[in-house]
Amino acid sequence: MSLANHLVELQRRHSALERELVELKAQPATDELTIAEMKRKKLQIKDEIVRLTKQEPPTIFH
Repeated sequence: MSLANHLVELQRRHSALERELVELKAQPATDELTIAEMKRKKLQIKDEIVRLTKQEPPTIFH
């Protein structure tokens, strides 16, 4: 999988978690632990996206 494809997949997963969180928060009987775990997963994905987008391309020596 190329870096670009990996980033697209991470962004897709991040957006999906965001949608799930919005839906769960709208339900009055939602478990706070479940919400916290989803937020943690979402943050981990976001951190990986940032880390990958900040990577510099490798230097090629001639």
